[in-house]
Amino acid sequence: MGRFRNIIRNRNFSLLWVGQIISQFGDRLDQMALIALIYKFAPGSTVQMAKVMSFTILPVFLIGPVAGVYVDRWDRRRTMVVCDILRGILILLIPLFFMRMHSLLPIYIIVFLVFSIGRFYVPAKMSIIPDLVKSDDLLLANSLVNTTGMVAAMLGLGLGGILVGMVGVEGGFVIDGISFLVSGMLVFFLSTKLMKELKHERLIDVGKEIAEVIRKSVFNEMKDAVIFLKNQKQLRACFGLLFLLWAALGAVYVTVVVFIQKIFSSVTKEVGLIVVALGIGLFLGTLAYGRFGQKGSGVRTIFTCIFLAGLALASFVIAVMKIPNLFLAMGLAFLLGFVISPSMVISTTMVHQLTDNSMRGKIFSSLEIIVHFGFLIAMLVSASLADRIGHHVILLTVSSLLVLSGFIGFLKTRNTPLATGKILSNG
Repeated sequence: MGRFRNIIRNRNFSLLWVGQIISQFGDRLDQMALIALIYKFAPGSTVQMAKVMSFTILPVFLIGPVAGVYVDRWDRRRTMVVCDILRGILILLIPLFFMRMHSLLPIYIIVFLVFSIGRFYVPAKMSIIPDLVKSDDLLLANSLVNTTGMVAAMLGLGLGGILVGMVGVEGGFVIDGISFLVSGMLVFFLSTKLMKELKHERLIDVGKEIAEVIRKSVFNEMKDAVIFLKNQKQLRACFGLLFLLWAALGAVYVTVVVFIQKIFSSVTKEVGLIVVALGIGLFLGTLAYGRFGQKGSGVRTIFTCIFLAGLALASFVIAVMKIPNLFLAMGLAFLLGFVISPSMVISTTMVHQLTDNSMRGKIFSSLEIIVHFGFLIAMLVSASLADRIGHHVILLTVSSLLVLSGFIGFLKTRNTPLATGKILSNG
């Protein structure tokens, strides 16, 4: 707990931590408000819900490839501040102006712009973390940032549904816009010694940097990221693991919401409470791993988590179908979050430790594209099949694939350098 307290007392990290929690909450609240808006036109449709989520993911592919390149050139703190302020203003325009036009087209444009701006925010946030904490605290810092970000996202989806039901669609967008502005204010007061050193170096080497920028196009810098990944076998393995996890999340994401709605004959209440339980499990699971689980093999821990997550998801589906009890469902959702959370933290920490500082923005931008591609494809496929073969069939299929992948991965990585190296282990 001593290291945990030290990180929390780190003013710069705490500002980033709180700011990104608020920002993540705002991201998901925005999605809930949008879903509530679409619900008026196509209530209860898994396919329509998937289309809405797809619209928010498109910027990952259209903007993501160039975002990381520019993040590596810009001041990362300033980038985050500008992103939050622009997103806050754009979101506030929806209830103040565009909803009165009685057309979804301008709202879709605003949402697309908001999530496009977010493509610059994410790699800037992930790239700045190692500048704020000591190297020994990087794993724990990633644990807090990733897991509390997930918790904030879950709360944004869960409590966001309740909030939107209470204050209406317009009120949901207002709260979302304000959350981005607050996040930007917090990040504005963030400063790091490394940033100051980088600024000093840039003043000295300004001529060299100008020449380098002229020589290198955005395309060439993206090409550098591909070459870097090609020569990093361990980093590619991390990308593969995260792709698997996000594809599973995409397949479950929309399907489980409609599954819960049908089981409990409710629109948002039960969904919100179950998602909150999942978020709490994610948070406590990561803290437990950060405190007690760092001495083991990192990659084998990932596959163990995937295996257990498959079992937990199957237990959730079967138990809720047999006994539609809210507290039982919340307990199993908590268990699912608890067992899967370390895998995300370990994978992200590996990416940090395997990537040079000058490449972080491009690498994390590439990672965003890859994992969201898996998420999008799996979500669209599962949504289109769910209405035909049943939501429970999709969820049980995903759980079976997770169990199988976790078991095979655990066996295959027992004697590999990636499983036993110092990258993920302190032992």
